[in-house]
Amino acid sequence: MQLGKNLAKIATLLALMCPLAVSLIRGEATAHPLSDYFVYVGTFTAPPTPPEPPRPSTSKGIYVYAFLAATGQLTPLGIAAETFSPSFLAVHPNHRFLYAVVNRVSGGVRSYAIDSKTGKLTLLNEVASHGDNPCYLEADRQGEDILVANYTSGRVAVLPIKPDGRLGEATAVVQHAGSSIDPKRQQGPHAHMISTSRDDRFALASDLGLDKIFIYRFDAERGSLQASDPAFAALKPGSGPRHFCFHPSGKFVYVVSEMASTVSVFGFDHASGNLTPLQTVSTLPPDFAKENTGAEIEAHPNGRFLYASNRGMNSIVTFAIDPEKGTLTQVAQTSTGGKGPRAFEIDPAGSFLFAANQVSENVAIFRIDPSSGRLTPIGQFNVPAPATIKFVPRE
Repeated sequence: MQLGKNLAKIATLLALMCPLAVSLIRGEATAHPLSDYFVYVGTFTAPPTPPEPPRPSTSKGIYVYAFLAATGQLTPLGIAAETFSPSFLAVHPNHRFLYAVVNRVSGGVRSYAIDSKTGKLTLLNEVASHGDNPCYLEADRQGEDILVANYTSGRVAVLPIKPDGRLGEATAVVQHAGSSIDPKRQQGPHAHMISTSRDDRFALASDLGLDKIFIYRFDAERGSLQASDPAFAALKPGSGPRHFCFHPSGKFVYVVSEMASTVSVFGFDHASGNLTPLQTVSTLPPDFAKENTGAEIEAHPNGRFLYASNRGMNSIVTFAIDPEKGTLTQVAQTSTGGKGPRAFEIDPAGSFLFAANQVSENVAIFRIDPSSGRLTPIGQFNVPAPATIKFVPRE
């Protein structure tokens, strides 16, 4: 037992001394098979979108690493592609293509072919995102379309994916309208995320400026978005919903609110797409009184745990999920080992969590205990202004 603890300490010290070559100590086997991955890190190459304070960046675009999950070895492979502020990435279900936002006014979306041997990216094409400062994109489950959320203009769009991975012109563009109670952050719509249900029949879109989760009927073949009835689920005014995730069962939706630092639980009706509010809990401990904003949220593949990140407290909160009700109980708060955890990603096997600390410019790596959901820090590496992380299984 003591030897294991000493090895873990040595691994962490090595990671801190040599951040670009992290060697992690292998722990207990999980119930899921481990794979080898390319790890892609999207960054800000220019100051981020307000209200975040402007910060200079030395980033060149998208960075790639080789990660051997069985041994825990992480090897930097350099810049996968030079591009302007690829602050969010998405991977095609076939793992052959990667998509990146071009986070600027009059934004764009770029498509890339993934070299299965080197991890390098070859630009295929770029199309308009049909809005300002695109901040999120995702491929639908069938790999027919890319759905994109444009933050500043409060607009969502659907871009068809061609057989060769290239993107076509938008088949649907929807403009959100309205405002909410915060005169600085919610003077207008700010679409922050759009994602499809597990059966691709519905698309949900969170809007920070309106305190709403919009519900659309989605047709992947036509690339269309039609307002459902009801057209949205409302959150408490001033919440500022940012990101959300579906439970692996598809029965529940979890929404992290940036401004309120809360997670709201909804029941999801597969037939109608309706969202039924079930619970809202804080992402913070009761005694934390400093400024904080919620950022990322993700359910563990085993469906037993939920994670959300806190920028300010600089932590990741772990919740246990009630398997029947979908409700949450806070289990732990874990420091991210840096500042500004804008995003994190769990590997497909559910064994590791990589957290992107945007402000301190490092990515922290945690091992996930499959029984308790708790996180153990095992290393970190430096990346300029990291904003998003994606795993791609290697052949």
